[in-house]
Amino acid sequence: MKTPPNTLADRASSTAPQTIRITLRINGTPHALEVEPRVSLLDALRERLSLTGTKKGCDQGACGACTVLVNGERILSCLALAVQYEETEIVTIEGLTVDGVQHPLQAAFIANDGFQCGYCTPGQICSAIGMIQELRNGLPSAVTRDIRAEVVGLSEEELKERMSGNLCRCGAYVGICAAIREVFPGEVMR
Repeated sequence: MKTPPNTLADRASSTAPQTIRITLRINGTPHALEVEPRVSLLDALRERLSLTGTKKGCDQGACGACTVLVNGERILSCLALAVQYEETEIVTIEGLTVDGVQHPLQAAFIANDGFQCGYCTPGQICSAIGMIQELRNGLPSAVTRDIRAEVVGLSEEELKERMSGNLCRCGAYVGICAAIREVFPGEVMR
């Protein structure tokens, strides 16, 4: 029969979580990491890779501050395990600026006062880019009147519903919607 560990150090080492080696492709660059299986994608980005543009708001998937793009789709990185995203293309707010040139939506947020404190802004921008792709792919929202229609425009109602998972404590929604409309003025769902 095996004897139980005697000291606190023995017990700690015997119950220490195991780590897994993974490679995450973030903003076009592969990053080799060794993480515990339970590490969220958000924590891997912020704490292991110092990509702090992605924000930790509620840490329970309710605010959208941690939104990133994975293979072009928006996800809440606080609810995602880092180990799930090997062999995917992850884009954070930092990856939207290419060769010093901002993504048009980043510039539109500035021009339209789409932020005040700025905490939610990275998640808002990533979410808007993902939302437009969902619209282009023909995915309906909860307010899409006719899901069989050939063309559905990005009405005010559609825009608000599709962005409703991203909260702004400052209430900069007017500027956020204006920025999205400026960059994606005639978006329709096909």
